Amino acid sequence: MRFDELNESNYLLFAIKFYDNPQAVTKDDFESDLKRIRYVKRLLKRYKNSGELKVHLILNHLIILFNVFNDATVPLLFYNLEEELWPSIKSFLLFLNRIPEYPKTLVDDIEEDQNCLVQLRAL
Repeated sequence: MRFDELNESNYLLFAIKFYDNPQAVTKDDFESDLKRIRYVKRLLKRYKNSGELKVHLILNHLIILFNVFNDATVPLLFYNLEEELWPSIKSFLLFLNRIPEYPKTLVDDIEEDQNCLVQLRAL
């Protein structure tokens, strides 16, 4: 599913369908993992507003998200993030080599955040 096809009525079902965490045994575990998207959003907003980019923390959250939601992480992220944050998240996805090849998505039309890429390549 493309992130532009997600909406309020199918978002949670989509997240549940692709959730794969063998250690999660409760609804709280699922919700805790899903909250990581909000943490990424908060960190990217802080970067947008103050210029402070917590690269390692964002990478940690993204890696965990990909571990439990796999490729569904990309549409979940783009659905939850405002368009102004898309260049930043695309830069992280490029760094992690997690931009989906198929189906072609709107991600291809998004410019990368060069400052993010510079900081990521410096790792």
